[in-house]
Amino acid sequence: MLGLLLNRLMRKGTLTVIHADGKMEAFGAGDPHVSIRVHDARAIPELILNPDLVLGELYMDGRLTVENGTVTDLLDLLMMNLGAVQPTGLHKLARKFRTLTRRFAQFNPASKAKEHVAHHYDLDGRLYDLFLGRDKQYSCAYFSAPGETLEEAQVGKKRHIAAKLHLDKPGMKVLDIGCGWGGLALNLAQDCRADVLGVTLSEEQLGIARQRASQANVADTCRFELVDYRALGGKYDRIVSVGMFEHVGAPYYDAFFDKTRDLLADDGVMLLHFIGRTDGPGATNAWIAKYIFPGGYCPALSEVMASVEKSGLIVSDVEVLRLHYAETLREWSRRFQANRAKAAQIYDERFCRMWEFYLAGAEMAFRHDGQVVFQIQLVKNQHALPITRDYMVDAERTMRFAGTEHMPAPLRLV
Repeated sequence: MLGLLLNRLMRKGTLTVIHADGKMEAFGAGDPHVSIRVHDARAIPELILNPDLVLGELYMDGRLTVENGTVTDLLDLLMMNLGAVQPTGLHKLARKFRTLTRRFAQFNPASKAKEHVAHHYDLDGRLYDLFLGRDKQYSCAYFSAPGETLEEAQVGKKRHIAAKLHLDKPGMKVLDIGCGWGGLALNLAQDCRADVLGVTLSEEQLGIARQRASQANVADTCRFELVDYRALGGKYDRIVSVGMFEHVGAPYYDAFFDKTRDLLADDGVMLLHFIGRTDGPGATNAWIAKYIFPGGYCPALSEVMASVEKSGLIVSDVEVLRLHYAETLREWSRRFQANRAKAAQIYDERFCRMWEFYLAGAEMAFRHDGQVVFQIQLVKNQHALPITRDYMVDAERTMRFAGTEHMPAPLRLV
């Protein structure tokens, strides 16, 4: 069964499998060449029955190891080949089942959302210090020139977003939904002279964001609250959300855009930045859903636009960032590997294998599996923005050449 599966799959490169009894089988031909060792006989039938889930579990548990190459090389090889074939048999049935049952997998009422957020974002904060940039930006960077560092590209991302928000006068009220550790909100308050409220469901992120605002002496104009966006009231001149929409869930898109429409001022502007898929609606990978982002889903643009249209909001701009996140994840993986021993001290080896599988798999999803980042700009009034996109380019260039972005010192948890 394994031979049938891999002979059909391997169109490029070579995968060598070393079985528990020492037997070796090679599938495909040519470079790249990756070898794996399977350490027990039960692993192969488990893998065949549900590869989307079991491959990651075998790697986490040490029942499958990479002998020639790295886990990144393995996932690069597999996903490069998977992109050229369609799933069949049990694999096809498993994916179909996840698609049909995704409404249950994406059950994210307010009572459940905080639990889902805590699963990932309330991990020990020292972990994120090991691989994120100094500004603790846990979302896609924006690489605008060859050779940029991760820190420069994360500043570029915030600059890119600020330009699209068109913060053309001081004191504008800005709502940051899913503010993370506060880096974007702090820059909008400091450099764009905005009055910012950042909301999160992560207690770990909230504490750090508030500490950073206090250290930067902007706590009066950059506030952070532990609250679900659905509980908010009032009106905001600008709304921004970066990397949070993936946690909303498709059944809640109508409610999300209805709520943000109500929160947005009549002449307001909203910028939504999220991971999406280019191949139409689907379901979250089984391993990612179980171990990394329970309740999460990266939507197709068609799914999002249907809800936007029903809300009455107007799409004023759409941009697709294709390989920026792949480059971001590659750098995160490099930094994590460089600090792997420290991560093992915080958690353990199994956690480290889980995390490196996550970062590598996510990178390859952007390289081979149709994942991109969408930035959608939304308004309620056709006259809320200039008639051409020149204002975005002009604002971004002005910020770049002025070099005014503050870079808060990294916080270390003890």
